[in-house]
Amino acid sequence: MPRTAAPLLTSPFPRVADRDRRRTSASVLLRSVLEHGPVARSTLARLTGLSPASVTDYCARFAELGLIRESAAPRRSRGVGRPHLPVDLDDSRFVVGGVHVAVPYTTVALLDLRGRVVARRELRHTSTDPARVLARAADGLAALLAGAPGSRPLGVGLAAGGWVDRDSGTIVEHPLLGWREVPVREVLGARTGLPVHVDGHARALVDAERLFGRARGGRSVLHLFAGNVVDAAFATNDEVHHGPRSQAGSIAHLPLAGGTEPCDCGRTGCLQAELSERTLCRRAREAGVVDGVNPMHVVAAAADGDPVAVRLLTERARMVGRAAGLLLDVLNPERVVVTEVGSLYRADCLAALREEVGAERSASVFPISFPDSVLAVAGGAVALDVLYRDPLGVSPEAN
Repeated sequence: MPRTAAPLLTSPFPRVADRDRRRTSASVLLRSVLEHGPVARSTLARLTGLSPASVTDYCARFAELGLIRESAAPRRSRGVGRPHLPVDLDDSRFVVGGVHVAVPYTTVALLDLRGRVVARRELRHTSTDPARVLARAADGLAALLAGAPGSRPLGVGLAAGGWVDRDSGTIVEHPLLGWREVPVREVLGARTGLPVHVDGHARALVDAERLFGRARGGRSVLHLFAGNVVDAAFATNDEVHHGPRSQAGSIAHLPLAGGTEPCDCGRTGCLQAELSERTLCRRAREAGVVDGVNPMHVVAAAADGDPVAVRLLTERARMVGRAAGLLLDVLNPERVVVTEVGSLYRADCLAALREEVGAERSASVFPISFPDSVLAVAGGAVALDVLYRDPLGVSPEAN
């Protein structure tokens, strides 16, 4: 029999690789505009390593989508020829919705493409039933969008404490809310009609720091979140570690040296029990400092000169510093960001936290970059991270 040539097989991998390369190039370029704009295209080529032709093509595409615009003020080139027209982020058209589900209330917000909060509202929980909480969040976002008629929503980000599975869009477990396997992406997407992205709030705030805060340009960053929920997140080489089913960062039951608070797990001194804002407020109530559950009331009492409030806040900050030191020993990040109410508003608390970390490492420890909008930024950052990772895919006009 005559031999016949085997049919040529076309591998799908080059096509996938090309798609990944285009996505990466678009991401690097838009983030360079975010960081350096207004900036000339020639400068962008030098900063990103992309060819001038590629920069021109991507900038044209971004301009069509409404993500960037030419700056009004041209820059004169050093030689002859037309002056450069630098490009800058267009933050006038699009917003993202942000939802943060905390224990006492949900925060809804609108953020522009620079991560700035343009509108927000707190919705105190009348019920922690997930359907009720998410319905009110969707209605709250609708009300904010109605008040910003010139803004187009790109999507919604939702952040929460507990175990949040980014890939499935599910809050797997939030013990303080009593939530288990709640399909928040599906529920909120059906209510809003918008793309919904979901992640844990510690990881969301790492993304916010990488894009808009002090950690921008850093090689590795650790974030320790000490609110009602205590958890952490770690990013290296611009990637936040999630782990299988996004369980990374669950530190609630790590033991803290010197801790005395009994934990629901049966042990004493777990991070969650020791550092939770619930514990701070309970101790403040027992000492007669406050009569509620809002940690900002403890901060206000300290600002008014109450020595017991000052002691409670500095002791807690010191213990948070001890926890940060423990994580530093394990992960050795370039920078540590801490979200903790005392160190956000009081220099003595920040000093106590850094002292506990140790003099040789204290210079790498900073409070969160968004002290007045932490929860709003956490929610919005989930959606903004998706935008800056795939600018051509997330925009409503993108094919």
